[in-house]
Amino acid sequence: MEQALEIAGTITGLIYLWLEYKASIYLWIASIIMPSIYLMVYYKAGLYADFGINIYYLAVALYGWVLWKYGHSRKGHTSADSQPAELPITHVPGKQLVPLLLIFLGTFLLIAYVLLSYTDSNVPWLDSFTTALSIIGMWMLARKYLEQWWVWIGVDVVSAGLYVYKGLHFTAGLYALYALIAVFGYYKWKKMMES
Repeated sequence: MEQALEIAGTITGLIYLWLEYKASIYLWIASIIMPSIYLMVYYKAGLYADFGINIYYLAVALYGWVLWKYGHSRKGHTSADSQPAELPITHVPGKQLVPLLLIFLGTFLLIAYVLLSYTDSNVPWLDSFTTALSIIGMWMLARKYLEQWWVWIGVDVVSAGLYVYKGLHFTAGLYALYALIAVFGYYKWKKMMES
């Protein structure tokens, strides 16, 4: 059962990644299904921070869907048929870099403290690192910032190693593939942004 869930999560993750690569708003549907599956996988594997981040992913999936679909309308931008224009791909504003770094560091330390103090996790620092960085990356994706891809490359590389260590080989393979495709995704989004 656990391996079947992991395989289903992996397949959903591949669909999600393809939709993200294409900057398709439908990635948010996969972004609801995938964490629902991984909540069970991570809990059984004792990856409690990853379990918790998937609750956050579910909430951000709804936020991202609304923001991508209607977020640009707040500025009065509409498409040719008077519908709100989809949120464009942009760069992270420089004024957000320090707050994002501080949120990452604070979240990382808080999660590590909780895992060290209240769980039996044997990988609290790596679990905390990937979880805190994922929080930042998911928010950046919802805002459609180009640099979210670099955040995901860091998450994906560390996560792939962590999942090999925890015996989640399908998930490790998925995250290794995520890291590779994230590089291509960055250049795809950059080209889309410039056109």
